[in-house]
Amino acid sequence: MLAKRRLPRQLFDYVDGGAFREATMSANRADLQSLRFRQRVLRDVSDRRIATTVLGQPLTMPVVLAPVGFAGMMARRGEVQAARAAARVGVPFCESTLSICSLEEVTAATQAPWFQLYVMHDRAYAEELMARARAAGCSTLVLTVDLAVVGQRYRDVRNGVSGNLSRVKRLRRGWDLARHVSWLRDVAVQGRPLTFGNLARALPDAKVPGDFQRWIAGQFDPSVTWNDLAWLREHWTGSIVIKGILDAEDAREAVDRGADAIVVSNHGGRQLDDVPSTIASLPAVVEAVGNSCEVLVDGGIRSGLDVVKALALGARACLIGRPWVYAVAARGESGVRHILNVMAEEMRVTLGLTGVTDVADLDASVLLNP
Repeated sequence: MLAKRRLPRQLFDYVDGGAFREATMSANRADLQSLRFRQRVLRDVSDRRIATTVLGQPLTMPVVLAPVGFAGMMARRGEVQAARAAARVGVPFCESTLSICSLEEVTAATQAPWFQLYVMHDRAYAEELMARARAAGCSTLVLTVDLAVVGQRYRDVRNGVSGNLSRVKRLRRGWDLARHVSWLRDVAVQGRPLTFGNLARALPDAKVPGDFQRWIAGQFDPSVTWNDLAWLREHWTGSIVIKGILDAEDAREAVDRGADAIVVSNHGGRQLDDVPSTIASLPAVVEAVGNSCEVLVDGGIRSGLDVVKALALGARACLIGRPWVYAVAARGESGVRHILNVMAEEMRVTLGLTGVTDVADLDASVLLNP
Protein backbone atom coordinates (compact mmCIF):
# COMPACT_ATOMS: atom_id res chain seq x y z
CA MET A 1 0.00 0.00 0.00
CA LEU A 2 1.51 3.32 -1.13
CA ALA A 3 0.08 5.23 1.83
CA LYS A 4 1.79 2.84 4.25
CA ARG A 5 5.16 3.37 2.58
CA ARG A 6 4.73 7.13 2.39
CA LEU A 7 3.48 7.86 5.91
CA PRO A 8 5.49 7.70 9.13
CA ARG A 9 4.48 4.65 11.13
CA GLN A 10 2.77 6.67 13.87
CA LEU A 11 0.49 8.37 11.34
CA PHE A 12 -0.33 5.26 9.35
CA ASP A 13 -1.16 3.34 12.52
CA TYR A 14 -3.32 6.21 13.77
CA VAL A 15 -5.51 5.82 10.69
CA ASP A 16 -5.20 2.06 10.24
CA GLY A 17 -5.58 0.95 13.86
CA GLY A 18 -8.49 0.24 16.15
CA ALA A 19 -9.21 -0.13 19.85
CA PHE A 20 -8.05 -2.88 22.20
CA ARG A 21 -7.44 -6.07 20.16
CA GLU A 22 -9.15 -4.56 17.09
CA ALA A 23 -11.83 -7.26 16.95
CA THR A 24 -14.66 -4.90 16.04
CA MET A 25 -12.57 -3.21 13.37
CA SER A 26 -11.96 -6.63 11.81
CA ALA A 27 -15.63 -7.60 12.16
CA ASN A 28 -16.68 -4.52 10.19
CA ARG A 29 -14.88 -5.96 7.18
CA ALA A 30 -15.53 -9.65 7.80
CA ASP A 31 -19.29 -9.26 8.19
CA LEU A 32 -19.56 -7.24 5.00
CA GLN A 33 -17.53 -9.83 3.12
CA SER A 34 -19.70 -12.66 4.42
CA LEU A 35 -22.77 -11.27 2.67
CA ARG A 36 -23.47 -12.88 -0.71
CA PHE A 37 -25.33 -11.47 -3.70
CA ARG A 38 -27.98 -13.20 -5.77
CA GLN A 39 -26.79 -13.03 -9.36
CA ARG A 40 -29.76 -12.41 -11.68
CA VAL A 41 -29.73 -12.65 -15.49
CA LEU A 42 -31.70 -11.72 -18.59
CA ARG A 43 -33.00 -8.44 -17.27
CA ASP A 44 -32.69 -5.09 -19.02
CA VAL A 45 -29.95 -3.34 -17.07
CA SER A 46 -28.68 -1.12 -19.87
CA ASP A 47 -29.47 2.00 -17.84
CA ARG A 48 -28.20 1.90 -14.24
CA ARG A 49 -28.52 4.83 -11.86
CA ILE A 50 -26.55 5.37 -8.66
CA ALA A 51 -27.50 8.99 -7.92
CA THR A 52 -29.46 9.69 -4.75
CA THR A 53 -30.29 12.40 -2.25
CA VAL A 54 -29.32 12.69 1.41
CA LEU A 55 -31.11 15.27 3.56
CA GLY A 56 -32.40 16.83 0.37
CA GLN A 57 -28.91 17.22 -1.10
CA PRO A 58 -28.37 15.57 -4.51
CA LEU A 59 -25.43 13.14 -4.64
CA THR A 60 -23.97 11.53 -7.74
CA MET A 61 -23.51 8.35 -5.67
CA PRO A 62 -24.54 7.26 -2.16
CA VAL A 63 -21.20 8.04 -0.52
CA VAL A 64 -20.03 10.75 1.91
CA LEU A 65 -16.42 11.42 2.93
CA ALA A 66 -16.48 10.87 6.69
CA PRO A 67 -14.86 13.24 9.20
CA VAL A 68 -11.31 12.19 10.11
CA GLY A 69 -9.27 14.00 12.76
CA PHE A 70 -6.03 15.72 11.65
CA ALA A 71 -6.21 14.30 8.13
CA GLY A 72 -4.06 17.28 7.13
CA MET A 73 -1.14 15.42 8.67
CA MET A 74 -1.46 12.71 6.01
CA ALA A 75 -1.06 15.00 3.00
CA ARG A 76 -0.35 18.66 2.39
CA ARG A 77 -3.55 20.48 3.42
CA GLY A 78 -5.23 17.10 3.24
CA GLU A 79 -8.75 18.20 4.11
CA VAL A 80 -8.72 20.79 1.31
CA GLN A 81 -7.58 18.20 -1.23
CA ALA A 82 -10.24 15.71 -0.15
CA ALA A 83 -12.99 18.34 -0.13
CA ARG A 84 -12.07 19.41 -3.66
CA ALA A 85 -12.17 15.81 -4.83
CA ALA A 86 -15.57 15.25 -3.23
CA ALA A 87 -17.00 18.41 -4.80
CA ARG A 88 -15.73 17.47 -8.26
CA VAL A 89 -17.23 14.00 -8.02
CA GLY A 90 -20.47 15.31 -6.52
CA VAL A 91 -20.55 13.93 -2.97
CA PRO A 92 -20.33 15.66 0.44
CA PHE A 93 -17.17 16.08 2.46
CA CYS A 94 -17.55 16.22 6.24
CA GLU A 95 -15.04 18.42 8.06
CA SER A 96 -13.86 17.19 11.47
CA THR A 97 -13.67 19.47 14.50
CA LEU A 98 -10.08 18.22 14.77
CA SER A 99 -9.06 18.99 11.19
CA ILE A 100 -5.75 20.63 10.37
CA CYS A 101 -7.43 22.87 7.78
CA SER A 102 -10.09 25.18 9.14
CA LEU A 103 -13.68 25.38 7.95
CA GLU A 104 -12.89 28.70 6.38
CA GLU A 105 -9.88 27.35 4.48
CA VAL A 106 -11.86 24.40 3.13
CA THR A 107 -14.80 26.58 2.12
CA ALA A 108 -12.55 29.11 0.39
CA ALA A 109 -10.97 26.33 -1.65
CA THR A 110 -14.19 24.62 -2.70
CA GLN A 111 -17.80 24.41 -1.44
CA ALA A 112 -19.14 24.39 2.12
CA PRO A 113 -18.70 20.98 3.77
CA TRP A 114 -20.77 19.20 6.35
CA PHE A 115 -19.38 19.91 9.82
CA GLN A 116 -18.72 17.33 12.53
CA LEU A 117 -18.92 18.44 16.16
CA TYR A 118 -17.99 16.97 19.53
CA VAL A 119 -19.79 18.29 22.60
CA MET A 120 -17.18 19.93 24.82
CA HIS A 121 -16.96 21.10 28.39
CA ASP A 122 -16.59 24.60 26.95
CA ARG A 123 -20.07 24.94 25.46
CA ALA A 124 -19.39 28.53 24.47
CA TYR A 125 -16.60 27.35 22.19
CA ALA A 126 -18.85 24.68 20.70
CA GLU A 127 -21.43 27.40 20.03
CA GLU A 128 -18.72 29.48 18.38
CA LEU A 129 -17.81 26.55 16.12
CA MET A 130 -21.44 26.15 15.10
CA ALA A 131 -21.66 29.87 14.34
CA ARG A 132 -18.53 29.61 12.20
CA ALA A 133 -20.00 26.61 10.37
CA ARG A 134 -23.19 28.56 9.63
CA ALA A 135 -21.19 31.55 8.44
CA ALA A 136 -19.17 29.25 6.14
CA GLY A 137 -22.41 28.01 4.58
CA CYS A 138 -22.58 24.55 6.16
CA SER A 139 -26.11 23.14 6.17
CA THR A 140 -25.49 19.81 7.93
CA LEU A 141 -24.11 19.28 11.43
CA VAL A 142 -22.83 15.81 12.36
CA LEU A 143 -22.74 15.27 16.12
CA THR A 144 -20.45 12.41 17.12
CA VAL A 145 -21.81 10.79 20.27
CA ASP A 146 -19.66 7.67 20.77
CA LEU A 147 -16.61 9.40 22.25
CA ALA A 148 -17.65 9.99 25.85
CA VAL A 149 -14.22 8.58 26.68
CA VAL A 150 -11.46 7.73 24.22
CA GLY A 151 -11.08 4.06 23.33
CA GLN A 152 -7.84 2.32 24.25
CA ARG A 153 -5.90 2.39 21.00
CA TYR A 154 -2.78 0.37 21.66
CA ARG A 155 -1.04 1.19 18.40
CA ASP A 156 -1.16 4.86 19.36
CA VAL A 157 0.22 4.03 22.80
CA ARG A 158 3.11 2.04 21.31
CA ASN A 159 3.92 4.80 18.83
CA GLY A 160 3.77 7.60 21.38
CA VAL A 161 0.74 9.29 19.85
CA SER A 162 -1.10 8.86 23.15
CA GLY A 163 0.14 8.28 26.68
CA ASN A 164 3.54 9.23 28.04
CA LEU A 165 6.31 9.74 25.51
CA SER A 166 9.43 8.07 26.89
CA ARG A 167 12.94 8.85 25.69
CA VAL A 168 13.00 5.60 23.71
CA LYS A 169 9.69 6.44 22.03
CA ARG A 170 10.91 9.95 21.21
CA LEU A 171 14.03 8.55 19.55
CA ARG A 172 12.02 5.92 17.68
CA ARG A 173 9.53 8.51 16.50
CA GLY A 174 12.28 10.87 15.39
CA TRP A 175 13.93 8.11 13.37
CA ASP A 176 10.57 7.15 11.86
CA LEU A 177 9.99 10.73 10.71
CA ALA A 178 13.53 11.11 9.37
CA ARG A 179 13.14 8.05 7.14
CA HIS A 180 10.10 9.52 5.38
CA VAL A 181 11.73 12.30 3.40
CA SER A 182 8.89 12.87 0.95
CA TRP A 183 6.39 13.25 3.80
CA LEU A 184 8.72 15.66 5.61
CA ARG A 185 9.05 17.81 2.50
CA ASP A 186 5.42 17.69 1.40
CA VAL A 187 3.60 17.87 4.73
CA ALA A 188 5.91 18.85 7.58
CA VAL A 189 7.54 21.70 5.63
CA GLN A 190 5.29 22.71 2.73
CA GLY A 191 2.04 21.76 4.49
CA ARG A 192 2.35 24.22 7.36
CA PRO A 193 0.77 25.38 9.56
CA LEU A 194 0.24 21.99 11.21
CA THR A 195 -2.19 23.27 13.80
CA PHE A 196 -5.83 22.55 14.48
CA GLY A 197 -7.54 25.04 12.19
CA ASN A 198 -10.92 24.89 13.91
CA LEU A 199 -9.43 25.24 17.38
CA ALA A 200 -7.21 28.27 16.85
CA ARG A 201 -8.60 30.16 19.83
CA ALA A 202 -8.71 27.15 22.15
CA LEU A 203 -5.24 25.87 21.15
CA PRO A 204 -3.33 28.82 19.66
CA ASP A 205 0.08 27.16 19.99
CA ALA A 206 -1.00 23.52 19.67
CA LYS A 207 1.52 20.95 18.51
CA VAL A 208 0.31 17.91 16.59
CA PRO A 209 -0.28 15.20 17.77
CA GLY A 210 0.64 15.68 21.45
CA ASP A 211 -1.71 18.57 22.16
CA PHE A 212 -4.46 16.69 20.32
CA GLN A 213 -4.50 14.01 23.00
CA ARG A 214 -4.27 16.47 25.88
CA TRP A 215 -7.07 18.60 24.47
CA ILE A 216 -9.33 15.57 24.06
CA ALA A 217 -8.67 14.47 27.63
CA GLY A 218 -9.56 17.90 28.98
CA GLN A 219 -12.41 18.93 26.69
CA PHE A 220 -14.52 15.93 25.66
CA ASP A 221 -17.48 15.86 28.01
CA PRO A 222 -18.52 12.43 29.37
CA SER A 223 -21.53 13.95 31.12
CA VAL A 224 -23.38 14.64 27.87
CA THR A 225 -26.89 13.16 27.69
CA TRP A 226 -29.82 13.11 25.29
CA ASN A 227 -31.08 16.29 26.96
CA ASP A 228 -28.16 18.18 25.42
CA LEU A 229 -29.69 17.78 21.97
CA ALA A 230 -32.15 20.53 22.90
CA TRP A 231 -29.17 22.86 23.46
CA LEU A 232 -27.76 21.80 20.09
CA ARG A 233 -31.00 22.59 18.30
CA GLU A 234 -31.10 26.04 19.89
CA HIS A 235 -27.84 26.87 18.15
CA TRP A 236 -28.23 24.99 14.86
CA THR A 237 -31.08 25.53 12.40
CA GLY A 238 -29.84 23.16 9.68
CA SER A 239 -29.92 19.38 9.51
CA ILE A 240 -28.63 17.42 12.50
CA VAL A 241 -27.05 14.01 12.03
CA ILE A 242 -26.27 11.84 15.07
CA LYS A 243 -23.21 9.70 14.42
CA GLY A 244 -22.30 6.75 16.60
CA ILE A 245 -25.55 4.78 16.90
CA LEU A 246 -25.39 0.97 17.19
CA ASP A 247 -28.43 0.15 19.29
CA ALA A 248 -32.04 0.22 18.07
CA GLU A 249 -33.24 1.82 21.30
CA ASP A 250 -30.70 4.62 20.90
CA ALA A 251 -31.82 5.06 17.31
CA ARG A 252 -35.44 5.57 18.40
CA GLU A 253 -34.27 8.04 21.06
CA ALA A 254 -32.32 10.01 18.46
CA VAL A 255 -35.42 10.31 16.32
CA ASP A 256 -37.55 11.34 19.28
CA ARG A 257 -34.99 14.04 20.08
CA GLY A 258 -35.22 15.50 16.59
CA ALA A 259 -32.38 13.94 14.59
CA ASP A 260 -32.81 14.35 10.84
CA ALA A 261 -30.49 11.41 10.17
CA ILE A 262 -28.36 8.95 12.09
CA VAL A 263 -25.12 7.19 11.26
CA VAL A 264 -24.84 3.58 12.34
CA SER A 265 -21.21 3.66 13.47
CA ASN A 266 -18.77 2.10 15.90
CA HIS A 267 -16.14 4.75 15.12
CA GLY A 268 -14.40 2.39 12.73
CA GLY A 269 -13.69 -0.01 15.59
CA ARG A 270 -11.69 2.68 17.36
CA GLN A 271 -13.80 3.02 20.51
CA LEU A 272 -15.42 0.05 22.30
CA ASP A 273 -14.10 -3.28 21.10
CA ASP A 274 -16.24 -6.44 20.96
CA VAL A 275 -19.36 -4.57 19.91
CA PRO A 276 -21.23 -5.67 16.75
CA SER A 277 -20.12 -4.63 13.32
CA THR A 278 -22.07 -1.79 11.75
CA ILE A 279 -23.48 -3.92 8.93
CA ALA A 280 -24.77 -6.43 11.52
CA SER A 281 -26.38 -3.59 13.51
CA LEU A 282 -27.90 -1.83 10.51
CA PRO A 283 -31.12 -3.86 9.92
CA ALA A 284 -32.38 -3.50 13.50
CA VAL A 285 -31.72 0.25 13.47
CA VAL A 286 -33.50 0.67 10.12
CA GLU A 287 -36.48 -1.27 11.44
CA ALA A 288 -36.56 0.78 14.63
CA VAL A 289 -36.73 4.18 12.92
CA GLY A 290 -38.77 3.28 9.87
CA ASN A 291 -39.29 6.31 7.66
CA SER A 292 -38.86 8.83 10.47
CA CYS A 293 -35.27 9.69 9.57
CA GLU A 294 -32.57 8.77 7.08
CA VAL A 295 -30.09 6.09 8.13
CA LEU A 296 -26.47 6.24 7.02
CA VAL A 297 -23.74 3.74 7.89
CA ASP A 298 -19.96 3.63 8.10
CA GLY A 299 -17.35 1.09 9.17
CA GLY A 300 -15.48 -1.25 6.85
CA ILE A 301 -16.85 0.18 3.60
CA ARG A 302 -14.10 -0.34 1.03
CA SER A 303 -15.80 -0.87 -2.33
CA GLY A 304 -18.86 -0.26 -4.40
CA LEU A 305 -20.00 -3.80 -3.59
CA ASP A 306 -19.95 -2.89 0.11
CA VAL A 307 -22.07 0.19 -0.58
CA VAL A 308 -24.64 -1.87 -2.48
CA LYS A 309 -24.81 -4.37 0.41
CA ALA A 310 -25.40 -1.57 2.91
CA LEU A 311 -28.13 -0.01 0.77
CA ALA A 312 -29.76 -3.42 0.37
CA LEU A 313 -30.03 -3.58 4.17
CA GLY A 314 -31.67 -0.18 4.41
CA ALA A 315 -28.95 2.47 4.46
CA ARG A 316 -29.51 5.66 2.51
CA ALA A 317 -25.78 6.17 1.93
CA CYS A 318 -22.39 5.17 3.31
CA LEU A 319 -19.63 7.21 4.93
CA ILE A 320 -16.06 6.25 4.10
CA GLY A 321 -13.10 7.32 6.24
CA ARG A 322 -9.95 5.22 5.92
CA PRO A 323 -10.26 4.81 2.12
CA TRP A 324 -10.16 8.53 1.39
CA VAL A 325 -7.38 9.12 3.92
CA TYR A 326 -5.22 6.36 2.39
CA ALA A 327 -5.94 7.85 -1.03
CA VAL A 328 -5.10 11.44 -0.12
CA ALA A 329 -1.89 10.27 1.57
CA ALA A 330 -0.85 8.34 -1.52
CA ARG A 331 -1.93 10.60 -4.38
CA GLY A 332 -3.61 13.70 -3.00
CA GLU A 333 -6.78 15.03 -4.58
CA SER A 334 -6.44 12.84 -7.67
CA GLY A 335 -6.20 9.76 -5.45
CA VAL A 336 -9.47 10.60 -3.70
CA ARG A 337 -11.21 11.25 -7.03
CA HIS A 338 -9.88 7.94 -8.29
CA ILE A 339 -11.23 5.82 -5.45
CA LEU A 340 -14.62 7.53 -5.68
CA ASN A 341 -14.79 6.89 -9.42
CA VAL A 342 -13.76 3.26 -8.92
CA MET A 343 -16.45 2.79 -6.27
CA ALA A 344 -19.04 4.33 -8.58
CA GLU A 345 -18.18 1.95 -11.38
CA GLU A 346 -18.21 -1.00 -8.96
CA MET A 347 -21.73 0.00 -7.93
CA ARG A 348 -22.91 0.17 -11.53
CA VAL A 349 -21.45 -3.26 -12.30
CA THR A 350 -22.94 -4.76 -9.13
CA LEU A 351 -26.37 -3.36 -9.97
CA GLY A 352 -26.18 -4.82 -13.46
CA LEU A 353 -25.23 -8.29 -12.28
CA THR A 354 -27.93 -8.37 -9.59
CA GLY A 355 -30.60 -7.25 -12.05
CA VAL A 356 -31.22 -3.83 -10.49
CA THR A 357 -31.29 -0.55 -12.39
CA ASP A 358 -31.49 2.04 -9.61
CA VAL A 359 -30.01 2.19 -6.10
CA ALA A 360 -33.44 3.38 -4.92
CA ASP A 361 -34.79 -0.10 -5.73
CA LEU A 362 -32.25 -2.01 -3.65
CA ASP A 363 -33.53 -4.18 -0.84
CA ALA A 364 -32.58 -7.39 0.95
CA SER A 365 -33.81 -9.49 -1.97
CA VAL A 366 -30.48 -8.91 -3.76
CA LEU A 367 -28.69 -10.81 -0.97
CA LEU A 368 -28.65 -14.57 -0.37
CA ASN A 369 -28.03 -14.24 3.36
CA PRO A 370 -29.28 -10.86 4.64
